[in-house]
Amino acid sequence: MPADTEGGIAFVIVQHLDPGHKSILTDLVQRYTKMQVFEVEDGMTVEPNCAYIIPPNKDMALLHDKLHLIEPAAPRGLRLPIDFFFRSLAQDRGEQAICIVLSGAGTDGTLGLRAIKEVGGMAMVQNPESAGYDGMPRSAVATGLADYVLPPKDMPKQLIGYVQHIFGRKKKGGAAIPVDVNSWIQRILVLLRSSSGHDFSCYKQSTILRRVERRMAVHQIERIEQYVQYLRQNEIEQLTLFRELLIGVTGFFRDPEAYGVLLEGAINKLLADRPVGTQLRVWTPGCSTGEEAYSIAMLFQEQMEHSGRQFNLQVFATDIDQTAIEKARVGLYPANIAADVTPERLGRFFIREGDDAFRVKKSIRDVLVFAEQDVIKDPPFSKIDLLTCRNLLIYMQAELQRKVIPIFHYALNPGGFLFLGSSESVGEFTNLFEAIDRKWKLYLRKEVAFPHGVAVEMPVHVPPAARIEAKERKVNAREVTERTLLTDYAPACVTVNSHGEILYVHGRTGKYLELTTGEMSANILRAAREGLRLELATALRKVVTGKKQIRYDGLTVKTNGDTERVNLIVKPADVFSVETGTLLVIFEPAGPTRAPARPAKGKKPTPVEEVGTRSNQHIAALERELRVKEEYLQTTVEELETANEELKSTNEELQSTNEELQSTNEELETSKEELQSVNEELVTVNTELQQKIEDLSRANNDMNNLLAGTGIGTIFLDHQQNILRFTPAVTRIIPLQASDVGRPLEHFSSNVTNVENLASDIRAVLDLLTPHEAEVQTKDGHWYLMRILPYRTLENVIEGVVLTFCEITEQKRLQEALRNTESALRLAVVLRDANDAITAHDLQGRILAWNPMAEKLYGWSEADALAMNIREIVPMDKRAESIAYAEKLARGEPVEAFETQRVTKAGQTLDVRLTVTVLVDAQGKPYAVATTERNVTT
Repeated sequence: MPADTEGGIAFVIVQHLDPGHKSILTDLVQRYTKMQVFEVEDGMTVEPNCAYIIPPNKDMALLHDKLHLIEPAAPRGLRLPIDFFFRSLAQDRGEQAICIVLSGAGTDGTLGLRAIKEVGGMAMVQNPESAGYDGMPRSAVATGLADYVLPPKDMPKQLIGYVQHIFGRKKKGGAAIPVDVNSWIQRILVLLRSSSGHDFSCYKQSTILRRVERRMAVHQIERIEQYVQYLRQNEIEQLTLFRELLIGVTGFFRDPEAYGVLLEGAINKLLADRPVGTQLRVWTPGCSTGEEAYSIAMLFQEQMEHSGRQFNLQVFATDIDQTAIEKARVGLYPANIAADVTPERLGRFFIREGDDAFRVKKSIRDVLVFAEQDVIKDPPFSKIDLLTCRNLLIYMQAELQRKVIPIFHYALNPGGFLFLGSSESVGEFTNLFEAIDRKWKLYLRKEVAFPHGVAVEMPVHVPPAARIEAKERKVNAREVTERTLLTDYAPACVTVNSHGEILYVHGRTGKYLELTTGEMSANILRAAREGLRLELATALRKVVTGKKQIRYDGLTVKTNGDTERVNLIVKPADVFSVETGTLLVIFEPAGPTRAPARPAKGKKPTPVEEVGTRSNQHIAALERELRVKEEYLQTTVEELETANEELKSTNEELQSTNEELQSTNEELETSKEELQSVNEELVTVNTELQQKIEDLSRANNDMNNLLAGTGIGTIFLDHQQNILRFTPAVTRIIPLQASDVGRPLEHFSSNVTNVENLASDIRAVLDLLTPHEAEVQTKDGHWYLMRILPYRTLENVIEGVVLTFCEITEQKRLQEALRNTESALRLAVVLRDANDAITAHDLQGRILAWNPMAEKLYGWSEADALAMNIREIVPMDKRAESIAYAEKLARGEPVEAFETQRVTKAGQTLDVRLTVTVLVDAQGKPYAVATTERNVTT
């Protein structure tokens, strides 16, 4: 990296250090950079264009741009300082966080990388092929979340380009996103829907926009229209963006306090309130890679064992990301989950696989059913006791949330529980769910009957991009004028449906409508003040029936101890609402009551005139009220007659339907009995199958232990010579690994030296169905008896071959030793009965063998001779000759029989004819000389 970058980048280096030794990493790094390098001290402020090195035996976190040192939880053992720092970096810097995973053993950094991606940060990983230790890079790449996978020499250019693109532009005030961003985002969503089949149009536009901007920065694309073109031409980028939008906030036992609330508030109650052995159903939509679903299954399992009450637990875990579902099914997670899972749970629910991974045990995996499902468009699961959906709703707009929450209510059993993320809630649907814990968002399902036709007008969600567009758009004077007139001069009105349920309210309607005591109701008739109810009910019925406007003028409405005159108008809301039944109720203030004619000036009205006037007014009011009631009564009578006719028709239909139902019921009773019988048979068959599965599992375990215990190398092959299974012992002959199952055997080279074509031998056995047997030797000198046999099923069907390698090295050695012993015995007899003296001595002249004829010829016994040197029986004048012959033999030159002299024990000199033979060892080197000596003294 250069010493100074535009905008300034601070580097924090976290390495696995020996906690017991002082680190020299700071001095080493300083030699390779012009930036200032510091070993971190507690509370040190991070400055741009500087590098900070973690000290030994410390964990480190970032808070408000300051580095804080923390004592590790344990002095030794599994430490994950990189995960620890990455997580704090994600929490402190959010989308400004950048993590780079370099060479290292283990899986440290994987979970921290996921945390940074969850908040919209960037992840760069070293190419595993360029790493000295590829454990950490491979684990990070396996998440599928890395933005760049590069060798270190290529990282600075990409890092600087990314930082300048996404952060430098913000500081300069520039914008890569045009004002008409919404139309471009819609095009992107259309492309994603075409490639993935999923519609993100109701997801929060701000989230989508941030993800798009980040992908543009990764590819260093300046304008969104260029990115749309790139996305259209690149299917891999479509898949990457799809996965970016689905990055799940997940982990084992994430937010331990929340899981404690779930345990006490929901799980314990579910286990306590039902009979033992019944079914418990849990649904986890948006499960991502399965950590949360597995966590809940483990909680249930722990509590069932703790309480001694066992239930048939079934956990349904769903997501729209097929790749994530496949990872969840496998149940294989990096070793650094030990930071989130207690040692007790690791030992109880996981199996260690190598040094870098844990796999969820089969007993827990069998409880879960993973499936690809879209919670928005696919049918939901039903009869659920616990539904956990954490950190999914936060990505949805309010409109989509209003659709999802009732789906959750439908899916849950009465008394079921809903568990949401800490930043989520049920919103306006408090009538559907009762809050158990408001902080951690645990809810209890309420029993609610939905009134027919109820609808509530909710504010429309305006995406941030649309607000930006609105600010930058030129003000429309006409719109402003019309909006002002509508607000200040239009009469108060209410939009209702054909049942009188309020859909929308405009203006100040408090003079005409008021809330009533008791349960909340959205019906306008219950809210109407005295003086309006009768006329309003009549008008609503007439408009619904006649589809025409109805008007009542001069109605007197009681308002808080006073009266108000109003003209009531009810009409269809617009041309299109005639069929839908949407009505508009308008409250138009009426003018003052016309005053009666005043008497002539100076003349006072008589009491009789005053009474007459008041009587006339009262009579007029009564007549008007009577007419209204007559109309109301007439409407009611007509509706009643219509209803009676409809009821008669309905009654006839019901009678016909009842007869059909009775017939159907009889058929169902018969079918029920048959189904009960079939069910009993299925239960019996299922029990037998369960027993067979257990027997097969036990037999399989016995077979595996038997094959491994015998030490016989065995390989099972199909007709195409593909490997089906093998025992550990065979890896000494053919280097196989567990991942090689399914590959052809001919792809592997064996250690056998004396088999020319193993594949041809296997093919001959398959063709002729006759076993083949041969003794083979490996490069390290071991011998094996190789047998190739046809693989026969119980039905006598040939499904491949079986190769076995039984080690016979010891038997071969015994056979060789036996042959050598027999040869030695035969030679001993020849030496004993020979008529010539036969001796043997090593290259230094020490006598090694002395047969009876040599004892008779020279006078020394065998015991005496074995303690002598051959020079002692050679005369002094012949010793030089003897040495010359010995040197000639040592050089490997042949020596023909010759005459020489020997001295006996009695001192007599004998003429002998000597035949010399060189003895060599297994490597062909001479180690002794054998001589045959015949007395030729005359």
